[in-house]
Amino acid sequence: MGKILRYTVRFLVIAAVPAAVFYFVKMSPVTVSVSTVKRGHVAAEVMGTGVLTAHTKATISPKIQGRLVELRVDQNDVVTQGQLLARLDDSDLREQLAIAKANLEATHATYQRTQADQKRAEAVTVQAKLEHDRQSQLRTKQIASESEMDVSRELLQVAEAEEARAVAAVIEAQKQIVAAERTVDYQSARLADTSIFSPFDGLITRRDRQVGDIVIPGASIFQLISTKDIWVSAWVDESFMAALKPGQEAKIVFRSELGSSYSGSVIRISREVDRETREFLVDVVPHQLPQSWAIGQRAEVFLVTAKRDNVVRIPTKSVRWRDGQAGVMVNEKGRAGWRNLALGVSGGGFVEVTDGLAENDAVISVREADAKKLQGGRRVVIAR
Repeated sequence: MGKILRYTVRFLVIAAVPAAVFYFVKMSPVTVSVSTVKRGHVAAEVMGTGVLTAHTKATISPKIQGRLVELRVDQNDVVTQGQLLARLDDSDLREQLAIAKANLEATHATYQRTQADQKRAEAVTVQAKLEHDRQSQLRTKQIASESEMDVSRELLQVAEAEEARAVAAVIEAQKQIVAAERTVDYQSARLADTSIFSPFDGLITRRDRQVGDIVIPGASIFQLISTKDIWVSAWVDESFMAALKPGQEAKIVFRSELGSSYSGSVIRISREVDRETREFLVDVVPHQLPQSWAIGQRAEVFLVTAKRDNVVRIPTKSVRWRDGQAGVMVNEKGRAGWRNLALGVSGGGFVEVTDGLAENDAVISVREADAKKLQGGRRVVIAR
């Protein structure tokens, strides 16, 4: 009898182990978290990665070659249009301008002399013509000889030639004055080019030269940007092109402030797609910039393509998939129940539920390790 009892006890113990395992795996309550379904706002978003850029920028460089003798501003200085930024050595150009002005004065003096010569030549011509006319009359009366007539004719011809030469000299002097004036203007412009001014209001982001450096046209002295039109240029996949248009709302998250976001709006969409990445540029204007910002810093841009207000929504991470069907587990009087869902707009961590849930339903969330245990009808315990 004792032997039978021992076998019976041993059998019960052996049978109890798989029974306990079965209960633990299939029947024991699963600890879960629940979230109450609420109504709220859902915005569909397209994400792109980009950098902060200045739409209006300029490389400040000289128009002429020279040695820098003065830098009036430095990096991070705010400047206004027309403000003096730098100066080149102008000593040689001042001398050249002085020489050009002296030449101009000389050409004016030459012009005055040629005018006097012209007047004298005109007077000689008048006198020669009078003498020629007198000799002609005397010759008609047979008083003057033929030789005297020839002399008066030659004198008139010489006088007329001298007058023509004097007129040509006046014209030449006038042209010399024009050339000298243009030389003065040219040297004045070159002298003015030694002073370098700001082309617009903005911010100096970089200084590339020091006092004493020799600079040439095109060589950067400063980098200047306009702070009035700073954009975030973001690369977006071409598949979203049809959903985007200027004026749409945007949210900007800078890598330097991952916990903060800044509102903006789409201002321009590129019409060129990169052939390798299959992405295109979308330019977004931030409505506000961080207190600390820098051109070229990276940012994520979330472009709002659709919005829904006062809709049933749940966290996107709560949605599960079975055989291609979206759904969630809900708490139905202490047991897990599966609901098929029809989903709408998603974005910002939430998704719109158009069918399958109602406000105040309790959606179950469970640890990944317990997800396979959670089947329809399984008892659940809400974690405290």
